[in-house]
Amino acid sequence: MANFSKSNVPQFSVEVYQNEYLPEGGREVNAIVTVTSTGGGTTGGVPLSGAAVTPARTSGQAPKAAVVIMVDCSGSMDYPPTKMRNARDATAAAIDTLRDGTSFAVVGGTHVAKEVYPGNGRLAVADARTKAQAKEALRALSAGGGTAIGTWLRLTDRLLGAADVDIRHGILLTDGRNEHEAPEDLRAALESCAGRFTCDARGVGTDWEVKEVTAIASALLGTADIVADPAGLAADFTQMMENAMGKEVADVALRLWTPVGVEIRFVKQVAPTVVDLTGRRTEAGPRAGDYPTGSWGDESRDYHVCVQVPRAGIGQEMLASRVSLILPDPSGGAPQTLSQGLVRAVWTEDMAASTSINPQVAHYTGQAELAQVIQQGIDARKSGDFDGATAKLGRAVQLASASGNEDTAKLLSKVVDVVDAATGTVRLKAKVADADEMTLETRSTKTVRVKK
Repeated sequence: MANFSKSNVPQFSVEVYQNEYLPEGGREVNAIVTVTSTGGGTTGGVPLSGAAVTPARTSGQAPKAAVVIMVDCSGSMDYPPTKMRNARDATAAAIDTLRDGTSFAVVGGTHVAKEVYPGNGRLAVADARTKAQAKEALRALSAGGGTAIGTWLRLTDRLLGAADVDIRHGILLTDGRNEHEAPEDLRAALESCAGRFTCDARGVGTDWEVKEVTAIASALLGTADIVADPAGLAADFTQMMENAMGKEVADVALRLWTPVGVEIRFVKQVAPTVVDLTGRRTEAGPRAGDYPTGSWGDESRDYHVCVQVPRAGIGQEMLASRVSLILPDPSGGAPQTLSQGLVRAVWTEDMAASTSINPQVAHYTGQAELAQVIQQGIDARKSGDFDGATAKLGRAVQLASASGNEDTAKLLSKVVDVVDAATGTVRLKAKVADADEMTLETRSTKTVRVKK
């Protein structure tokens, strides 16, 4: 667990990796933006562009945080009966991991959402007494009813929204499909909760819908994963809560400013997972837009920015985009710029310079394609298009092998027999365990960092 003191409020730095050289008539500029947040550092002073800045915090204490744990209590949690018991144990383990002073609540989810602890629309403040009370309240959890996850999220939003805290986070566990509300109800709930709290989502067993769980995590800028064996829940919940307790700054945005005539093609997080942020832009003044990145502790993430610049002649150069990390002012004042980086475009007749692809850009373009072809391959396999599935999953094996993504390569080897990884020659396995296919699909967006 992080040791929180004034000296380790995180600093942010931005590094830009790109090939700025374009041939005559070239218009597409790609850059990988590495954002790193590290504990420690100084306060005050005006940084140089690209230098690290420490967000101001007056207390010198850990940021105030609130966490709501949503536990699936639908009827299917009784099959097998150990599932509900494991969920109770996992929630108890997560409660034990709460830092004292953290606000928290437990919600039981069926076709309606119920407050399990502390109740009356409130949050409890974690200490030895409230943690013991919460774990006692968990003993009353029993399985029965349907599944309407949108209602769980809306209750969580109400509970977290009432808290005067820096970090708001949810942990959601489900074992089934969202069958007791319309898909548009869940989408509407996600839209109303987006930007208000982050949420990690977990599917336990193999009877839930991967696309539902990953959509929840993606919309709420959290992680998604499978816990195929309910016995693994306690360790997973403990890890999730430790990560949540390590977050120190919330609501950081990636701001892109572009000159007149420059169009943004896309903005994607590409490490540690692929998340397309393009459609989540909010306008931030003339020619500037903010893309949400959620909460940060000590960590590093990579973003792929692609812009289209106007045509220009040989020897001309321009600023294609300025990338800034922005921390909003809770009281509505001017936001704080944490760090900055520049994306440039230079037109040259040097063919070697203009045709070389930056290694970072090439690597993450491959990782994004890897995530895409796994999804396409699994969808093709489910629909009975075995030739299409073989082609897509073969390409996935080739990309995973070439990029050194060993975790994904191992998951792929449970779904296909690999004849030749280098050429992507594979055979679909005749029988594949549901857990293996769901694990591959859930973790398909996990990437490996480029070797510097």
